[in-house]
Amino acid sequence: MSKETENLRPDLIVFTDLDGTLLDHHYYSFSAAQQALETLSARNLPLVLASSKTAAEMQELAEQLPCRPAALMVENGAGVVWPGEAPEGESRHDALLEVLAALPAELRALYEGFTDWGPEGVAQETGLPLPQARLAAQRAFSEPGLWRGDEAGREAFIAALANHGVTARQGGRYLTLSFGADKADRMHRIAARLAPGAHVLALGDAPNDIGMLEAADTGVIVTNPDGAGIATLAGESTGQIRRTRAPGPRGWNEAVLQTIEEMTSAARRS
Repeated sequence: MSKETENLRPDLIVFTDLDGTLLDHHYYSFSAAQQALETLSARNLPLVLASSKTAAEMQELAEQLPCRPAALMVENGAGVVWPGEAPEGESRHDALLEVLAALPAELRALYEGFTDWGPEGVAQETGLPLPQARLAAQRAFSEPGLWRGDEAGREAFIAALANHGVTARQGGRYLTLSFGADKADRMHRIAARLAPGAHVLALGDAPNDIGMLEAADTGVIVTNPDGAGIATLAGESTGQIRRTRAPGPRGWNEAVLQTIEEMTSAARRS
């Protein structure tokens, strides 16, 4: 990297969702985002992975990326893993299962979670190879799953969980249950540790990403034709939130490179 490039390096931290955003919705591949990931690495810009995935899953993925993540926000922000440190947060998965077991039988029967399925069932439902499905089943803070009933029952299910302090958030595929933490709760604290005052770029594709997108300096809704989608947000009228045209990692790649270019151009003009 030239001295000129180093001096113009944007002061930027990238927070990103995984499935349907950095990873292709069907094949879980990040290959279409290779250029942007390599650019982040070359410019030494922090990348933070923020997902409903477990620490075990995300640590395996982190080793494969060309840009080594600065931190992992696991299970929708319920825990954080820093390189070389023990995971933050105390496991509450058993307590979460106790809440599920205490729900009215007619509601509990219509929710199927990863624990209900077991690793083999997770592999079947997600399309993940069995070794990766085993990692996905190692929950510490949350329980993803599918609601098999109608919308009225879903609302009753979510309300019953809320009475026990459990929040249900819809992701690109699964309704994930946890004791209240989310990605937005963690983002600013992580950013403050990594680079106080840096511009925060957040990218996501699903309703459980909305808080993170709205809390960022720039939020990017990554197109996912197969996901739950995100309705129009207030920040889109001001330009604080944008949408990609291309889906998944192709859209992610374009959005990250565009943001870097815009910040680099602004630095040149100043």
